[in-house]
Amino acid sequence: MNNKKYFFAVDLGATSGRTIIGTLTDGKFDLEELTRFDNNLIEQGGHFYWDIYALYFEIIKGLKKAAQRDIEISSIGIDTWGVDFVCIGDDGAILRNPRAYRDPITFDAMDDYLKHVISKKEVYDVTGIQFLNFNSIFQLYAMKREGNSAFKNAQKILFVPDALSWMLTGNEVCEYTIASTSQLLDPRTKQLDERLLQSLGLTRSKFGKMVNPGTVIGVLTDEVQRMTGLGAIPVIAVAGHDTGSAVAAVPAKNEQFAYLSSGTWSLMGIEIKDAVISDRSYELNFTNEGGIEGTTRFLKNICGMWLYERCRKEWPEEVRKLSHPELQGSAMKVEAFRSLINPDDAAFANPSSMIEAIQSYCKKTSQPVPETPAEICRCIFDSLALRYRQIFTWLREFASFPLNVLHIIGGGSLNQYLNQFTANSLGVEVLAGPQEGTAIGNIMLQAKACGEVKDIWEMRAIIANSIELKKFMPADKELWDAAYEKYLKIVGC
Repeated sequence: MNNKKYFFAVDLGATSGRTIIGTLTDGKFDLEELTRFDNNLIEQGGHFYWDIYALYFEIIKGLKKAAQRDIEISSIGIDTWGVDFVCIGDDGAILRNPRAYRDPITFDAMDDYLKHVISKKEVYDVTGIQFLNFNSIFQLYAMKREGNSAFKNAQKILFVPDALSWMLTGNEVCEYTIASTSQLLDPRTKQLDERLLQSLGLTRSKFGKMVNPGTVIGVLTDEVQRMTGLGAIPVIAVAGHDTGSAVAAVPAKNEQFAYLSSGTWSLMGIEIKDAVISDRSYELNFTNEGGIEGTTRFLKNICGMWLYERCRKEWPEEVRKLSHPELQGSAMKVEAFRSLINPDDAAFANPSSMIEAIQSYCKKTSQPVPETPAEICRCIFDSLALRYRQIFTWLREFASFPLNVLHIIGGGSLNQYLNQFTANSLGVEVLAGPQEGTAIGNIMLQAKACGEVKDIWEMRAIIANSIELKKFMPADKELWDAAYEKYLKIVGC
């Protein structure tokens, strides 16, 4: 790798997006952010939507900026959040902006589907996917139930990263890792399940060709080339699900690790060869999502910094002006474990006021009610660390190898207070970084597609050689053990 290679990554989250240039040379990578933009939920008519055209516009803007550089872009890759999708009409046009996973239409759709269509155990035995009301299967059911015109007239249904790649290339695919978030895919056959599709009145032809990460989708259309000033650059199907790309970037030395992708959502899991679909995984509601090179991400979704982010928006301006270290530092000065919550309680899914939801939970569970921003922040951090311990304990049941290290990746890897709490709570070494795990995984998968790296372990070696990990060692064992017992009683375990 003596010649520098340039890769263009689009990394879209549920609140913001970025375009990034990644370079790979002499066994190391580097990142440069080109553009950053908001990804806003649009509320209209009692529903929440994503603006797919605004996202496309931002990608085009980033590509224009890249075209102004005196560099040769090798390829383009797009990753996004999971489950959401776009309906395409028979005339090749988007029928309407896609619904967002936080749309209230799904609040009762899961229970209704599982009661009247296919049972919960049957769905899990096919998919091995954690039950969340916003999974694609329940969104589609809700649209069918309401007589949604986009659903009724859809010629193709494309998950968000696949839809954006289609807008760039004109080619329709169904990338494996993003499809695995839908609760429509059988991880053993690695295909969408016909019975589940039929239960929604859909056929396999409604979805694109299944492709694995590293597949070339196509090249930029003549239209996009004209708009951006770029040539016929290939668009690669990276791990379209952002967590899939992030886990690919875990700088682990071997398979004996757990990971925590920490951000708005926290996702804790292990990387295994075959899906785990058992009575115990069903009971604990674990999920089996697609990884790269045929791996499975066996994990559980946890409501992460969403709690903190929502509270921060509600606090007075003088509090919002504080930096994260200042606000979080004040939380370290208040009493530990005074108030605890289950971060995954349904009350915190999308309340009108997160502060009131937390206070109400504490009141209902006969705990002191946190009032100040510092008290609420401490409640969130303590509770997240204890929830992480609960999930980690369960992961040890399923892992066929010892788990003595946790890799924290994503934006939350910068949160030193929560990282230390996590090490204390779990009682294992925590290695934090990289912060830009999703973008790095996106770029590394592009590099693999063009032959610059051979496999996931070479990717991880390059990443470990390019960044500095921060280590957190466990402390205060007796204090955290006692807090965990208190937490289990409060959450009813």
